[in-house]
Amino acid sequence: MKIQKIYSKNAAFQKFEVLKTNRNKRHKYGEFIVEGVRNINEAIKNNWHIDSFIYTFDKPMSKWAADILKSMETTINYELTRDLMGELSSKEDTSELLAVIRMKNDNKEFFKLSTNPVLALFDRPSNKGNLGTILRSCDGMNVEGLIITGHAVDIYDPDVISSSMGSFFKVPFIKLSDNKEIDDLITKLKNMYPLLKTVGTSSHTNNHLYSVDLSIPILFLIGNETDGLNRHLMEISNIMSTIPMSSSSSASSLNVSCAATVMFYEAMKQRALSADDSGIRHT
Repeated sequence: MKIQKIYSKNAAFQKFEVLKTNRNKRHKYGEFIVEGVRNINEAIKNNWHIDSFIYTFDKPMSKWAADILKSMETTINYELTRDLMGELSSKEDTSELLAVIRMKNDNKEFFKLSTNPVLALFDRPSNKGNLGTILRSCDGMNVEGLIITGHAVDIYDPDVISSSMGSFFKVPFIKLSDNKEIDDLITKLKNMYPLLKTVGTSSHTNNHLYSVDLSIPILFLIGNETDGLNRHLMEISNIMSTIPMSSSSSASSLNVSCAATVMFYEAMKQRALSADDSGIRHT
């Protein structure tokens, strides 16, 4: 395995910096940087391709990190000075290991789905933390894939990955750019699942979520944090639903990631009540 030592902010180090901070450069290189024990473990567990590891050569390494370096084949690994590693890491307590991971091909191949899936479409997400949290909720509540539409934050942004707590590497996702791609996908889904119901979300409807049958194949349509669902998605929704709020609440709606979690949970709950084998892990 090839190892390159880095003592200054050379071209290799500058590439690491832009992979962390520059969306366009990330996609040009087709790589992104990940740190954190949980994230790296999940990337390995879910068979993402790791091109390189980055670590410091002047600090003792944990058994966890040493075992990973010993067991994982990479193209090249980079050994940095402690100061450079501290600059590159986003953690207050500098990470001992960072990974340069290859993006998956965005060929819009569809997910491998069960016979009765729950899917989610997030319309133009603009907040990194919300997108990461929704990925985490998808993972925790049996949502089998996430569709991201329109002009959105970069799903490969370090803040998205960090806020997903490792679920980024588990939940399949695809990105669609326009209404035609959305329509084509929904047509394909409805051919696969004739009972598929598209459930839009809004605070301006009397259709309470718990009154909607979510035991059949479902595609949740989740609106942008500021503008809600766009007109096209509202028009193609089979039903618009809302999460009822307390009559004494001063809030008119929930944060989008909180609302999505409630929707996913309601679908999982309804399925658990209608089946002997719920697949729920009780904690």
